[in-house]
Amino acid sequence: MKNSFRGYIEDRTMGDASNMAPELAKYLFENGGTIIITDVPKGTDFGIDLKSWNTGENFKGMKMIPPGLHFIHYRAVNELGELSPRVGFFHIVKEKEILVKKWSKLAEDLDDQEINEEIVMRFKENLKDLDKFLGPYPYDMWKPWKDLTSKIDDNLIERCRPLCGYVRSALELVHCDDASRPRGSQTRKRRHHVMTLEEKEDLLLPDLKPLPGTELRLTQLPDKYYPDDATPTEITQYSLDSSYALNILLKKVKDPVEIIGELQLSFVCFLVGQSWDAFEHWKKLISLICRADRIIPERRVVYVEFLRTLEIQLAHVCEDFLCDIVSSNNFVYHHLRILFSNIESNSEVDGRLKSEAARARNRLTSKLSWDFENLQDEEDDEAPVVVAIE
Repeated sequence: MKNSFRGYIEDRTMGDASNMAPELAKYLFENGGTIIITDVPKGTDFGIDLKSWNTGENFKGMKMIPPGLHFIHYRAVNELGELSPRVGFFHIVKEKEILVKKWSKLAEDLDDQEINEEIVMRFKENLKDLDKFLGPYPYDMWKPWKDLTSKIDDNLIERCRPLCGYVRSALELVHCDDASRPRGSQTRKRRHHVMTLEEKEDLLLPDLKPLPGTELRLTQLPDKYYPDDATPTEITQYSLDSSYALNILLKKVKDPVEIIGELQLSFVCFLVGQSWDAFEHWKKLISLICRADRIIPERRVVYVEFLRTLEIQLAHVCEDFLCDIVSSNNFVYHHLRILFSNIESNSEVDGRLKSEAARARNRLTSKLSWDFENLQDEEDDEAPVVVAIE
């Protein structure tokens, strides 16, 4: 069944603004933001935050958008009705703001050129006449979206978003030499270290990199988990406890909790922006945080926020998607078992964090039927394998 923004958006999942409390509807109508997009072709997949719709012939944009952070996204449609990969951008909507964008038919994309201020003023003056062509923001989505993005601020967005301003699910790749290939030179030059499966697979990748300016600028994760002067025994220990590498990562950001904001940003870029690179970064952050042990007591605030954030995120993804296609191993569940085990056995962890972890375990068990019993008993096939590369 399809509803519509008064016939201007063919809605798949949209809530009706008429269900909103009159006081709230009045406030958003008078103070909410407005996005105006001209010349959008019929059938374009247009969305904001967690929902999307197919546009109708008279679609001009959205109104009553709550002030705050939003992710606007779209997928162009060609003459055959085929949709292109998703493109999106972050924008912090201010009260009563009117954001104007123009669709380029030639590029089948939003026009990058800045809209003339006179045109923007003309839209402001005629906003009442445009009202019937604007769809209301689905307010039932606002709280879940805020929960998913609670630690993302404008500084984090400015640091992490692509220089081009748009998050693209399909990046244009260009040829490069091995030295500039992502992780290429590092992987091939390092010797006498623990090589992960990912590093082995990286050796087989072609010499390609994203077109400069289009990639997400997420914090670079440590390329090794141990100091340069570590002995073979210490290398093994550092590989089992990622505290050293996590501490290096946290020193790269102004505030340690900023890494939780980056965890949220990479998740929504994957969930809504359909970015595979963001998904891979999200997984690596989870692995790095969960496999640390020694550092937990001194970074307890990070771990409290991590548990709360991850629990919220897990409500938005299918469990099957988290399973490795070969081993059928759920990587989030596997890493959470490691984290809960570390928290449980670490005598330096305070009682409040232990209690917070226990409550998270119980909620996840109740919602997802995940078994977190016998955390100290590690199965043979889950035990880490350390391989020294000569």
